[in-house]
Formats: sequence, C-alpha cells, structure tokens
Amino acid sequence: RGAFGHAAAMGANKVVQKSKEAKMKAAMAGGRSKKKKWSKGKVKEKLANMVMFDKATYDKLLKEIPKAKLITPSVVSERLKVNGSVARAAIRHLEEKGLIAHVGEKHHAQMIYTRKVGGEGGD
Repeated sequence: RGAFGHAAAMGANKVVQKSKEAKMKAAMAGGRSKKKKWSKGKVKEKLANMVMFDKATYDKLLKEIPKAKLITPSVVSERLKVNGSVARAAIRHLEEKGLIAHVGEKHHAQMIYTRKVGGEGGD
C-alpha cells in the first residue's frame, strides 16, 4: 500500500513540473525583463543668496527679525535670502544694538536668540 501511495504522489509531482527548456526560458526572461534602475538622486535647487546687505534688506532685518520668536543664522538666512556668514554677522549686530537677547548658554556654532521680552510692545 505504501508503494502505491508513493507512486501517486510522484505522478502528481510530474504534472506540476515544467520541462527543462521551459524552465531555462523562464529564467532567461526573468533576468532580462527588469534591471534595477538607480534613481538620479534629488536635485537640490541652488540658493542664490546675497553675500552683502543692501539698504532694503538691512531695513527688513531691523524691522522683522527682532519680532521673531526664534532667531538663528538659518532663520535669518531663510527670511532675508542672505548667506549664512552674513546672517551670523547680522545677528551679532542686532545683539550689540540690544534688539535681541541670547537664549541659554552661548554656543559658538549654533547661536540661538529670541526677541527682547518686555521691550517695545511685544506680541
């Protein structure tokens, strides 16, 4: 009886199996159809930031930046479209004028400031 059961299983197996040629063809086709395409990566748009203040930007700096809650070189750079070193210089300038106050411990790399509380009108 065991031998008979074994033969039946073997027979069922044979139906499912493909011929060698069919297998080869399938394997070749599979390899050929889809080749991995590398993405070109995201292209970051170039920021054409100014490297000096003109009168208009300087006035905007004095007017808008002291009103912001968070003042960092990146925020200033973003708002006024000036580059980072100009933004840092601007922040030092505003601090000397007493328009903004430093937050927490002074750090050479990330300078964090806020508007002077209880100065002019406020929010």
